[in-house]
Amino acid sequence: MPGGYALFTDDQWSCWDENGYVIIPDAVPAAHLEATISAIAAFLDLDPRDPETWYADPPRRLGFVEMYHHQAMWDNRQHERVYEAFKTLWNEEKLWVSIDRANMTPPEREDRPHGFKESLIHWDMDTSAHSETFKVQGVLYLTDTDADQGGFQCVPGFHKRFFEWVKTQPSDRDPMRPDMTGLEPVAIPGKAGDLLIWHSLLPHGNSRNTSDRPRWCQYISMSPSVKDDESHRQHRISLWRNRMNPDAFPGDPRGFERRSGPARLTTLGRRLLGLDRWG
Repeated sequence: MPGGYALFTDDQWSCWDENGYVIIPDAVPAAHLEATISAIAAFLDLDPRDPETWYADPPRRLGFVEMYHHQAMWDNRQHERVYEAFKTLWNEEKLWVSIDRANMTPPEREDRPHGFKESLIHWDMDTSAHSETFKVQGVLYLTDTDADQGGFQCVPGFHKRFFEWVKTQPSDRDPMRPDMTGLEPVAIPGKAGDLLIWHSLLPHGNSRNTSDRPRWCQYISMSPSVKDDESHRQHRISLWRNRMNPDAFPGDPRGFERRSGPARLTTLGRRLLGLDRWG
């Protein structure tokens, strides 16, 4: 069992071992959640209280919000309890935080395009090449999110079955999207402030929002820092300093985030970015 046991209860560890995910409640203060929702709403030019403003034209793919560097997002990334959760799972102090995006998925309506035009369940890594590498991902619930509200879904426990399952698959299988025959994804509800961290071998994705409320979240993950990769460290710093999108994401053609300066970082935040070395 990893170090830092006190952060997780026995039930949380059991959920992690059995299902491949763990939920950390109250991962950030309520004020952080409110600030992040306000930032997303301003970025999308919508009113959280007015459903008629929730729908983009053209629709946003799968509800993704291509913002990465707002102060509210960095405040969540550098919050101590968030860091402690990832440190516990990795059993490693010297971590770098992901520079990821947010999501606001409005309810599906017949008179509004919803942006869901592809398979929802996937992996974010090439499982033919990196399946034995331990990785985790995370999502911060910004509001209470019911199972029908478009939130996170996964195939619980699949991290323990993957290597037997893959033996039954054809050699030309899609390493990023599993054949879902016999697999049942489960939507995981959560409370505002819950941080859900999952094992990257779990097939996962956003679910369909069939409720009457939008889904709001921020994606956050951490992984061990790369001590000998100076070019990667400088690239991360440049993304933060210039408020640029990571290569994996399409970015915002308006350059909305570049209208403001870089986010303020705490001592921990500077290390999680790579601006300061862990030593």
